[in-house]
Amino acid sequence: MSKLSVLKDTSKIWFHILLALLITIVIGIISVIFLSIYTRHGEEVEMPLFVGQNAELLLQNTQDNDFIIVVSDYVFDRNTQEGTVLKQNPQAKELVKKGRKVYLTVASSEPPKLKMPDLKDVSLRQAEIMIKTLGLELANVIYKPSPFENVVLEQLYQGRAVAAGADIKVGDKITLVVGRSSGYTSLEEEELLDESEVD
Repeated sequence: MSKLSVLKDTSKIWFHILLALLITIVIGIISVIFLSIYTRHGEEVEMPLFVGQNAELLLQNTQDNDFIIVVSDYVFDRNTQEGTVLKQNPQAKELVKKGRKVYLTVASSEPPKLKMPDLKDVSLRQAEIMIKTLGLELANVIYKPSPFENVVLEQLYQGRAVAAGADIKVGDKITLVVGRSSGYTSLEEEELLDESEVD
């Protein structure tokens, strides 16, 4: 093979290497530009505060916002007007891109239902903790003579005995009938009292 043909072959190889390198660089530049446009690089805005606002109005005026409003959860809150935004994600003042979804937790006037716990034969202190944990309220404690000091004998809802597992609502008031040994007279003591009266 002559030197001329070797030089031609070498030139072709270098030409192809340079061409491949140039194509790779061009593709890289186009990709960076495309990604910058696609991700809207540099178009971050500060997340406004939606907490305290009316969720229904926010949903109606979504075209005025740079964000997509989504109500993700309803939470019962007796101290807040129904429909008021309680929480938001992302938080206010976070830097986010336009068109970002904002998830709202909204106040509901309808308390969630739950099952009445079984408080019978539980200590008063433990019953109070269970009531508070479930979001119920202790309305009243009625003491009744019993050998079981500070033990729940009966649970009342709206003035009537309520069985464990009955449907009630968060925030409902429960009255407890609790044992008190002072004033309690056993059968043996009653028999002795009856005998002394006969004598």
